[in-house]
Amino acid sequence: MEITAHALNRSTLARQLLLRREALDVEDAVRRVVALQAQQPASPYIALWNRLSGFDPARLDAAVTAQRTVKATLMRLTLHAVHAEDYPAFREAMEPVLRASRLGDARFRSSGITPDDAAALVEDLLSYTARPRTAAEIGGRIEERLGAPVDSAAQRMLRQYVPLWHAETGGPWSSGNRPSYIAAGLRPRPADPDTAAAGLRTLVRRYLEGFGPASVADMAQFALVQRTRARAAVHALAGELDQLEGPDGTVLYDIPGAPRPPGDTPAPPRLMAMWDSVLLAYSDRSRVIPPAYRKLVIRVNGDVLPTLLVDGHVAGVWRPADGGIEATAFHPLPGHVWEGLAAEAAALVTFLAPRDPAVYGRYDHWWAKGLPAAETRILPGS
Repeated sequence: MEITAHALNRSTLARQLLLRREALDVEDAVRRVVALQAQQPASPYIALWNRLSGFDPARLDAAVTAQRTVKATLMRLTLHAVHAEDYPAFREAMEPVLRASRLGDARFRSSGITPDDAAALVEDLLSYTARPRTAAEIGGRIEERLGAPVDSAAQRMLRQYVPLWHAETGGPWSSGNRPSYIAAGLRPRPADPDTAAAGLRTLVRRYLEGFGPASVADMAQFALVQRTRARAAVHALAGELDQLEGPDGTVLYDIPGAPRPPGDTPAPPRLMAMWDSVLLAYSDRSRVIPPAYRKLVIRVNGDVLPTLLVDGHVAGVWRPADGGIEATAFHPLPGHVWEGLAAEAAALVTFLAPRDPAVYGRYDHWWAKGLPAAETRILPGS
């Protein structure tokens, strides 16, 4: 069975709740979309605002406080908010990558911490973080246990490897740029490849539910795991998956019965959060980002700018401005699209006003460096 590029785009939008806002509670929504990029504290909130009707940010606050939604270093070695029930399998899937990239990092190895030291520190830190601890407290504990100073980079690598969740630290979002950490209650099993393989099978299946159809390369990119591991997971699931042919002949896999809307299904405009998962979930990012715009929105240091999504594809970027939202379109947009973006901007300004009207302001330097604009408009708040 063949599937077109437009149909792939609409499949992503349908599963990511971007064809229409859905009336779901926060936890169900987080499960539906699999994972929300969360290295910027506001982004999970704006991502859910884009996806849910009548989204109340206090509900995500409550889910984080109750540890029903948790924020941790997972896929692509970055912070994601995921449903607490998904966390164990996702962490097990990522264990080999986390261990190699963090405890195998040259900055960690040069610290002089031995593998035996690291194993003991992991156990100790899981006990120490039975209640929330700051990065400084965790660093002090590491140095106390080792009886010597430890470089901050090595401390960070160890902290990112230990199964820790970001604890609630308060407004304007549930956690800030100075996080606290609490034990996830999960012990790493580095010598158990069967556990890692089982976790990756779960992750692959969940990924296809939220982002499919997709290739093995897409799955490997989403998690940042070796393609051989992703391919093995697909082969283990082969009897449970549909196989399709992509527009360029690529073999794609999917969950039987999952939504695959026609390519001409209408897609409303959206003002997407920084690092929104739909921009990063594929090896072939042209599904959502036109190739000519990729370097404009995914910057050289990894920053992913807040984008205008028009007809399901990136068409520009946005940022807060006095009295509204500044929208920069990379190509000319028709009047009805600007009207739709203006309605979204008015609603977003209202959403941000009680918490963080100048959200993402620290990233204004990308605009100062210049972005190609067919047109820039200030879309006023309501």
